[in-house]
Amino acid sequence: MTFEPEGKMAKRVLITGASGLLGRAIYKEFLQDSSWETLGLGFSRVTGNMKKVDITEESQVKDVINTFKPSVIIHSAAERRPDVVEKDPNKTQQLNISATQYICQAAKSVGAWVLYISTDYVFDGTSPPYNEDAKPNPLNKYGQSKLEGEKMTLETSSENSLLRVPILYGEIEYIAESPVTILFEKILAGSELIASDYEIKYPTHCGDIAYVIRQLAEQRLQNPEKVCGVFHWTSNEKMTKYLMSIAMASAFSLGTENILPDKNPSTGAPRPYDTHLSCGKLEALVSGRRTPFADGVKAVLEPFVKK
Repeated sequence: MTFEPEGKMAKRVLITGASGLLGRAIYKEFLQDSSWETLGLGFSRVTGNMKKVDITEESQVKDVINTFKPSVIIHSAAERRPDVVEKDPNKTQQLNISATQYICQAAKSVGAWVLYISTDYVFDGTSPPYNEDAKPNPLNKYGQSKLEGEKMTLETSSENSLLRVPILYGEIEYIAESPVTILFEKILAGSELIASDYEIKYPTHCGDIAYVIRQLAEQRLQNPEKVCGVFHWTSNEKMTKYLMSIAMASAFSLGTENILPDKNPSTGAPRPYDTHLSCGKLEALVSGRRTPFADGVKAVLEPFVKK
């Protein structure tokens, strides 16, 4: 255990969902900094030194937090697939809301700051860009569940924070793991792909999110009064899924003739049209990073493309 001088808060971070797409990037970011003692929690895909914990079980949450005594908790575990959320409200309630309550209550008992990872889907997409204090109005059950998690986080302690992020991509274990890279499956197979060319997205690299989170956590320990409430981080590249698909094909000089635009609103759970997030509050605190989509997505997909 790292010894901390009297009066100095221990740099001990606990990350939920550390085996997921975003969680892995956050876990990796903190592990690279030896000044942090890092514990990653996972459930179905636990690897390495991660700890297997079912965060929907209150006793397990209390036990790991009371034992590890983190100063910072990054709560990134969630059901993020809108269509899955629509079909399985009970699982969503357990993972997106009840687990958040257990984590925030246990965090409060040990004096830990919670950073809850939320989504741009808390907004209806009718009046972008959205400032940090804009009024949420989710269109689907996923956005509603994340908004309830936000409220739970801030109501448990006004010291806690939220970080809203948009559609994400990053280092993947399989092509379909990200809602961005899943589009590449049909491109790689040379099959016809009809991709939405309606809703506006801002695909953001998980590594960029992880980078700003670690800086935010550092700031929290140094200047706690400056780091509370709501934050946003997003890329500023305005794209549809059709344009992302064209960019991915172009990155590997693959043909784009089989990629067709769909100009209609997406089917399934209602999607907001444009939820561009304003990031001014976080930009004033940290030196952020925005990886160009063409560069980031090529590096992510390269291992899956035969030479």
